[in-house]
Amino acid sequence: MGWKGTLRSIQAAQRRAEREAQRRRRELERQRKQLGKMQELERAAFEFQEHENYIALLLSVHKESSEVWDWEAIYSSEPPAKPTQSHDHEKYAWAKYAGFKPGVFAKLLKRTEAKRDKLLDTVEEAKRIDEREYQEALQAYEQEYSDWETTRELAGKILAGDPETYLDAIRQTDPFSDISELGSSIGFRAENGRLVEATLHVNSEQVVPSEAKSLLKSGKLSVKSMPKGRFYELYQDYVCGCVLRVARELFALLPIEMVIVNAMGSLLNTQTGYMEEKPILSVAIPRKTLERLNIDMLDPSDSMSNFVHRMAFKKTKGFGTVEALTPSDLQMP
Repeated sequence: MGWKGTLRSIQAAQRRAEREAQRRRRELERQRKQLGKMQELERAAFEFQEHENYIALLLSVHKESSEVWDWEAIYSSEPPAKPTQSHDHEKYAWAKYAGFKPGVFAKLLKRTEAKRDKLLDTVEEAKRIDEREYQEALQAYEQEYSDWETTRELAGKILAGDPETYLDAIRQTDPFSDISELGSSIGFRAENGRLVEATLHVNSEQVVPSEAKSLLKSGKLSVKSMPKGRFYELYQDYVCGCVLRVARELFALLPIEMVIVNAMGSLLNTQTGYMEEKPILSVAIPRKTLERLNIDMLDPSDSMSNFVHRMAFKKTKGFGTVEALTPSDLQMP
């Protein structure tokens, strides 16, 4: 399978593996269009479900991941088969010509030869169709072969641990293009074939709702300010979940042993009074450690204790700035 075919199949698998929370959100968006027709209690139930679904989305970012790229299989894959020229249309046209038997009216009106000539014209047209289809198949083959060559060359370099090719593979596959919940942008650096550094610019605290919604026994909606402790707890889990997701995507794409993820967030500089982007979480995630974890059941914030990490977090104030980890901080054999 060529590069584009492989990419399409993986993207299809990603769509099939779409999180239940995302599907539920789309269903709620469809229902929102009907809000005007709802009764008060129906509206309350809907708004509560929408709120809960959004929280579930924030807390489940880490649970989804792309399919694993099998670079060994891609490298050893057979080239596409070159098409052979078919003469099916011509054969069919000749068969019709050979089986032609003029009818009574054709004989009476002396149209037999004209019909034979028309059948011969059909044979010539059939030859042109066969040739056109062959040229189209040949053109498609040449493109597919070029994709196969490019993909196989890329696979070879990836298996050899070429850092530049790692970055090229990230750009080509772009596994983060549709993950807007992670943040505004992600940058990467690879100095060797075993480790990739990712800088994730996470969404600001505004990603967390400022209100908490619940349903009363009466069925009416209760809306209160989100308690500070709960607000920062949600944001912490969200940031840690984003970090896990970045690591999972990179491990799915590349045969690396370690990922360092530095999450950048907006913090107030009390000296200037302006918001500045600073590292708020820095984590070194080994592949083997991550693979041992039960991703669906873990708490993203608690899971950080499995890794070398730097995080300054207070329940009533949120994140503080930390010093980003570097490869020199790690003891890699």
